[in-house]
Formats: sequence, C-alpha cells, structure tokens
Amino acid sequence: MRDGCDESDDWFERALEDAEDAVSDETEATVADRRETENGTTDEGEGEAERRGKGEGEDESELFEEDFGTALGDVDVPTVGGDAARPDGFSDVDFGLATADETDFDEAVDSELPRLELGIEGLDRMIQGGVPERSLLVAMGSAGTGKTTFGLQFLEHGLARGENAVFITLEESRRRVIDSATEKGYPFDEYLAEDRLAVVDVDPIEMANSLQSIKNELPALIAEFDADRLVLDSVSLLEMMYEDRATRRTEIYDFTRSLKDAGVTALLTSEAAEETPYASRYGIVEYLTDAVFVLQYIRPDDFRETRLAVEIQKIRDANHSREKKPYEITGEGISVYQQANLF
Repeated sequence: MRDGCDESDDWFERALEDAEDAVSDETEATVADRRETENGTTDEGEGEAERRGKGEGEDESELFEEDFGTALGDVDVPTVGGDAARPDGFSDVDFGLATADETDFDEAVDSELPRLELGIEGLDRMIQGGVPERSLLVAMGSAGTGKTTFGLQFLEHGLARGENAVFITLEESRRRVIDSATEKGYPFDEYLAEDRLAVVDVDPIEMANSLQSIKNELPALIAEFDADRLVLDSVSLLEMMYEDRATRRTEIYDFTRSLKDAGVTALLTSEAAEETPYASRYGIVEYLTDAVFVLQYIRPDDFRETRLAVEIQKIRDANHSREKKPYEITGEGISVYQQANLF
C-alpha cells in the first residue's frame, strides 16, 4: 500500500493490501517461468449473472428521465472511407466499402478539453480527438461480446504510456483477470510489481452492503493510488443487489457521481437488456455515463456467419461516427474494422 493510507477495514484498501502481498510472493523467476509455459487462451471471464425479470405491476416510469435522459442531438457525421483489411470470411459485397472521397475522422479536434485514446484499434479513429479525460464510460453488451477484454485493453493502453490504473472485478478472481491480460500480451504482472496497477476482486454483495462508505472513500483512495484509469466489471452485478427499482437508481447514481468526483477516467461494463442491445439490463447507466459503446451480435436473415459489431451511442463533448462497424476479438484484444461496413 502506498504511504499515507490508513489501515481502515474497507474493501478497497484490504483488496489492495492482498494484491501487494500476492505480488511480493511471486519472484521474477516464477513470473518468467509462467509466461514461458502458458499456452492457449482462456475464456474472457465475462461471468453470466443470474438474470432478474420484471415483476407484474412494476412501475415502468423512468426516475431519471427528466434529469439524465436528455438525448444528444443527431450529428451529421460523414461516412468513413478508404481501404482496409477485412476479417477472414468477409467479402467486399458483405462490407460495401465506403468511397475514398468521403471524410475520415483523423482531423485534429479544436477543443481545450484534455483527451485520451481508448487503445482499441479502429474505434479510436471513429472518435474525433479522443474521449475527454475524466469521463465516465460504459461498454454495454451481452455475454461473449468482449466487455472484459474492452476493459483490459483500455487499461493496457494507459499503463503502457506510464499511467496508473485500477481494475475492480465483481465477476472473476484477481488471478483470472491477470492471467487473461497476460494471455493477450499485456504485462500486468510487471505493472503490479511496479505498483502502477491494482487488480481488486470484490464480492458484489459485500460491495453493495458497504456502498455508502465506498462512495465516501473512493475519491480519496483513487487519489492516493494516483490512478488515471479505472475499470469496474461489471456494474450489472452491483445493480442486481437492489430489488427496489427506485433504490437501485438512486444508489447507482450516487456511485457514478463518486467516480466522477474521483477525477479518474472510468469505464464500466454492463450487460445489455434482453429486449434490445441499446439499453442496459436495468436501463440506468446509459443515462449516467458520458459515453456509451454498444457491443452486439449481428445475425443476418440469410443465416450466414454471426458477426460482432460496435456502435458509439453517445460521447459528450466529442464528435464521433454513428456507424455500426464490425470487430473481432483476437489473441491481442479487440480490433474494429473502422473502414468497413457490415452489409
């Protein structure tokens, strides 16, 4: 733990202390031996939590609709063009490549807001100038669409450039997260040893029970760790802890405000609703966040191969493409084919 941290019995500090103990127990030889002997890949670690249905007679009104449901106005954005490699099995007919005379999104943005890249190839090119720093982001999708990989890649991009980061997982063990990153070539073990990364696994029930203290302490703890980026995987499990709809909305709103007060660029992952990929499971986080990235399966009517597609639903204070683009989850992470179309 960094100097100056007290020894209070809270989830974040205890998890960081456990993380540091785990790192100190691993010698450099052990780390090197594990990397040489590891072979193959594991699942992404996107645990599927038990889904809850809507009860009969449940109030369908949106508590935050007036305050947080203000939709961003439609922005006329030019179609991205140029030549690009297509994923295996895709043809020019499938993609309908854009013409070369259309505008790209590589122009410098005229803004005084500090910005950063997500670190996801293709997707960053769809955002003019990058995401404003200290934004609250959400990657939303069903199981298997790469939400955890999105979060790992987001942190890796910052860590590789000297930033500090925190990964909070409510779904997987700490070791599983580190191993998943290592398999993709992200040296999380090195970042941990350098005290630039904290990987925290928290029981969602424990987190929900102590949410008030977490909301009060999180900004100070992030400042103490000097974190630039944070990932919470996933907020859906935290939402699930509240049966009362109004309480759930109020608690999640207060929690997201604490992340914004912490001055960190934070990414939440969220399960999509069963009815539509464009809403989260509980219909809350898309209104509370500054940017929404929709990850979804595309299953064509002619029963050809199912594809993955990403769409930027909104980014506050940043121009961006509104097109739906195909992507693949490779051994190195997510790669978005920004210059190709689905059909």
